[in-house]
Amino acid sequence: MRAADVSDWGSLVFEIMSQQTPISRVQPIWIEWMERWPTPADLATASSADIIVAWANLGYPSRALRLKACATAIVEKHGGEVPLTMKDLTLLPGVGVYTASALLAFRHGIRVPVLDTNVRRVLVRFLDGREFPPHTTPSKAETSRADVLLPENGHDAADVSLSLMEFGALVCTQLSPSCNECTIRTNCAWASAGYPKDEKRPTPQPYAGTDRQARGRIMKALRTAHFEGSEGLTKRRVLDVARIDGGDRYQPTRVYRALIKEGMIVYDEDSKRVTLPR
Repeated sequence: MRAADVSDWGSLVFEIMSQQTPISRVQPIWIEWMERWPTPADLATASSADIIVAWANLGYPSRALRLKACATAIVEKHGGEVPLTMKDLTLLPGVGVYTASALLAFRHGIRVPVLDTNVRRVLVRFLDGREFPPHTTPSKAETSRADVLLPENGHDAADVSLSLMEFGALVCTQLSPSCNECTIRTNCAWASAGYPKDEKRPTPQPYAGTDRQARGRIMKALRTAHFEGSEGLTKRRVLDVARIDGGDRYQPTRVYRALIKEGMIVYDEDSKRVTLPR
C-alpha cells in the first residue's frame, strides 16, 4: 500500500505481492501479513512453511521465500531498515528495478522513472508509433528517455508516472485500447501511423494442463496439510495430486523434482513424507 501511514517494509511487501497478481487478491493477504510480520525482523525469523501457507492463493509461491530472504538481508545488512537507494534495493533478493523505483518514487518522492508494462506501452505508442515495446524489460535508452520526460520535482514526477500507469490500465490497454476516446490521440505517433500491429503480439499464458498448474496443486495440498497439522504427504500422494488430465506422463515427477531442487518442498527420509520447508 502507498498510504502515508504504511511503512517502507509494508510498501515493499505489497509491491512484491502485486507482481503478476491482481490487487484485489493481494490486499487481504497483505493485511494479514503485516499484522503477523510487521517488520523485516519478524519475517526473517518466521518458518518457511508458515510463510508459504500465508502466501495462500497469490501464485508463484517462490516469491514468498524470496521475501523471507529479502527480510533476512535487510536485517543483516541494513539494521532492519529498508534501504532507500536504487543500488541497495536492487541487491535485495526478489527486488528488481521496477519494485525499487516504485518504492522510491511513490513513497518518498524521489525522482526516478517507474516503468511498468502500462507506462512502457503508452510511451512506445505515443512516441515511437509501435504497438508494444520491442523488449521484455526496459533498455537503458528507454529508461533514459522516460527520465527526460519527467518533471524535475520528485513528487510531480511520481504523479506523472502514476497517471501514465492508470492511463495504460484504463485507456491505452494491451489488446483493446479505447483510441476513439483517447484525449491525446491527435499527438499519438501510433494513431498517426494508422495503428500498425506488431508481428509478435502478447498472448495469455496457458495454465490448464501446464507444469504451473501441477506445481500449484502440489503446493496447495501441502499448504492444506501443514495448516491442518499433518506431518506431510507421502511421495505417492504428492505425485497423484500433480497428475492432470491431458498432462504428459512424466509431468508429476518432473514438477516434483523441480520443487525439491528449488527448496519449495522437502522430502524427509526418516518419516518418508513430503513437507513444506521448515
